[in-house]
Amino acid sequence: MKTLKVGIIGCGNIFPMHAASVMERDDAELVAVCDVKKDRADEKAKQLNTKAYDDYEEMMDAEQLDVVHICLPHYLHAPATLAATKRKIHVMTEKPMAINYEDAKAMIDGAKENGVTLGVIFQNRYNPGSQLIKNMLTSGELGAVKSGKLQVTWDRSDAYYQNSDWKGTWDKEGGGVIIDQAIHTMDLMRWFVDSELKYVDASISNRAHEIIEVEDAAEGVIAYKNGVVTAFHAINYYTYDAPVEIELHCEKGVAKMVADKATVTLHDGRTFIADHNPLETFTYDSGVKGYWGVSHVKQINNYYDVLQGKAKELYIPAEEALKTQQMINAVYQSGKERQRVNF
Repeated sequence: MKTLKVGIIGCGNIFPMHAASVMERDDAELVAVCDVKKDRADEKAKQLNTKAYDDYEEMMDAEQLDVVHICLPHYLHAPATLAATKRKIHVMTEKPMAINYEDAKAMIDGAKENGVTLGVIFQNRYNPGSQLIKNMLTSGELGAVKSGKLQVTWDRSDAYYQNSDWKGTWDKEGGGVIIDQAIHTMDLMRWFVDSELKYVDASISNRAHEIIEVEDAAEGVIAYKNGVVTAFHAINYYTYDAPVEIELHCEKGVAKMVADKATVTLHDGRTFIADHNPLETFTYDSGVKGYWGVSHVKQINNYYDVLQGKAKELYIPAEEALKTQQMINAVYQSGKERQRVNF
């Protein structure tokens, strides 16, 4: 079995989840890290005993990589992916795939054309609560979904945006509360409903921030071709990161998720509960909470198992991430044009 040579592009907040996940594997070696802020790359390289670069294409060529992880600002996901795929390097990128649907589709096409595997992080699908609800929908125990609603009310202050040179902008972040904070919860809802989009009707606005271009509030309806209509409400001007909430009204019961905890109450009186396991942790850099990356580790392990022939397919294929990208972009189109987007 070949030991895969791995590089990570981007040494910011999400970097530890990827670095530690790779370094725990016996069949992968982290050989290089890259960041345009060279001091950050140097720091991580020294810490992990690897090489540092400030140009990812130079790193790809010099190290003859097998895999790259992309932990960059949103607008750079597509160009970095395409640079890797044309070199026949496998890619694991953070969410969202890109800023727009066309770039995301090009990423999938580039991977297929060059025979490499593209993975996109949507780790919350691995959370115990998410798994309970999905499994009970798949088994038929909950019956068909009749309707759904979700809420994300988090805190991203002006100070948070002042500390970034790309967040809060349309051209680099691609949006605000929807594409950055609410995207995971909206991905879960789409995954639960499991149907093609029919239409999106949304409103977006900036209600409480002084220095950003993008939306800090969004609400609307996402309708699916199987007849399900779901509602969403998202803001990032609350005073703390309140637990996200999802509720599904189904034929045979109601499924509720608050943060990672899911409670399924069936009409026959039975109740099922799944929550984060406090014993299920993973060790990262100091200052990083271990449970943040447990599901990251699970998804990254599945990705490498596929590359090494230990698993048949990705649990979260890039095509699934593309569907969520399409939904997110439709929210923005509807909000900006102030009209329904039909599919």
